[in-house]
Amino acid sequence: MRYDTITSDQNTISYNTDSPAQPNKLNDGLTLHFVFGGDARYSIGKRELTLHPDQFLILNNGTKYTTKMDPGAPVDSFAIAFDQSFLHNFRKSGQPYDQPLNETLYPLKNDLRRHVQQLKSYMDEGQQNEALINESLKQCLENYDLIYTEEISGKLDQLQFANRDTKVEILRRLNLAKEYVVSNYSQNISLNDVAAHACLSVNHLLRTFKQAFGQSPHQYLVQVRLQRAKQLLRSTALPVNQIVNMVGFECASSFIRLFRSRYGVTPFRYRSFWELS
Repeated sequence: MRYDTITSDQNTISYNTDSPAQPNKLNDGLTLHFVFGGDARYSIGKRELTLHPDQFLILNNGTKYTTKMDPGAPVDSFAIAFDQSFLHNFRKSGQPYDQPLNETLYPLKNDLRRHVQQLKSYMDEGQQNEALINESLKQCLENYDLIYTEEISGKLDQLQFANRDTKVEILRRLNLAKEYVVSNYSQNISLNDVAAHACLSVNHLLRTFKQAFGQSPHQYLVQVRLQRAKQLLRSTALPVNQIVNMVGFECASSFIRLFRSRYGVTPFRYRSFWELS
């Protein structure tokens, strides 16, 4: 299934279940990229990152990128490209959307997830009510703004530097570190690997990462691995021991202990609760 719908306001809403590779694509308008199933790998300049179903990616107008998909692993991809005039009318403060810091991965939180899924339902059903679609688009933007404020503006405030330009540059590098962890969580990555990818010394990475995100890079890596494991427990019937290896843990007992500590239940009980719901 595939569609590319252009509204009367020149916003484009796209869905693709085939998800072929898209080489050298030019992003048209500020675009929110999502996947509802599978993972999509993006190349943006020298950056390599992976988009998972519990995240979304922002790309600005004119950004060049390519996508790569694993053969035999279809991806349900969904994207909303906002026309510049629509954005200007929505945000009358004059603050531009095209900001270098905003091009990164964000957590797909409940309100935005709900509005995006509602918009997708409208498009799947062939909804022709433009007012309804535009209201849904505005709700998506409103929730993106809230997430941006928390994930970018809020993190800038946490960095302990006097100069704002320094804060912006450090956060840009920290976002590269987070992208690297998210995209390589299943591998045996080291702190040196993360620091090198972010162009920071290990000490500088440790200090500033904790300031911005309230946890160490290793703690963030464990969090990502547990989130991926939770997703696999919910969406597949794979054995727990196999999931442990897939998400990068070496020991099943430590994985079970960490999972229970974070979520309050064992992986087995979590899966049984989900199957009964």
